[in-house]
Amino acid sequence: MIKSVGGKTPKIGDDCYIAENATIVGEVVMGDQCSVWFNAVIRGDVHYIKMGDKVNVQDGAVIHCTYKKSPTVIGNNVSIGHNAIVHGCTVHDNVLIGMGSIIMDDCIVERNSIIAAGAVLTKGTHVPEGSVFAGMPAKKIKDVGPELSSGEIDRIAEAYVAYSGWFKEGDNDV
Repeated sequence: MIKSVGGKTPKIGDDCYIAENATIVGEVVMGDQCSVWFNAVIRGDVHYIKMGDKVNVQDGAVIHCTYKKSPTVIGNNVSIGHNAIVHGCTVHDNVLIGMGSIIMDDCIVERNSIIAAGAVLTKGTHVPEGSVFAGMPAKKIKDVGPELSSGEIDRIAEAYVAYSGWFKEGDNDV
């Protein structure tokens, strides 16, 4: 469902895939080659959401904001894992947000970083460039090396561009 609210209509970039039961509402601007998967919700009703190119929002993930206070800004080449919550924060380029993780208001996740599955970034947490954060509350556990950068961040972002092609072409044979 793509729905206007308060006179604001989502703007979807070129070559994007939106699952039939995904919800995109309000002031949402999405770049090119993005994908929004089954049961994902992107709700730009109380503030704006801006997403770069090659962002994948996996099944059940929620992207939201805080009313007139904290928008959500997501860079390029970002993967948001299944059932993650991304709320009123800034996520820079080349970031992997793990399954079930939570990123709260006013957090900043610098480029080339990984938020581990199940991690909770409490309000205002700053993730330095090239860091892996894990735990509850999340803390830095190590640096992102070349093997994690190409083997996880880039690999997953590229895979979701490919997966979305299966659905856009109507060819569901894997």
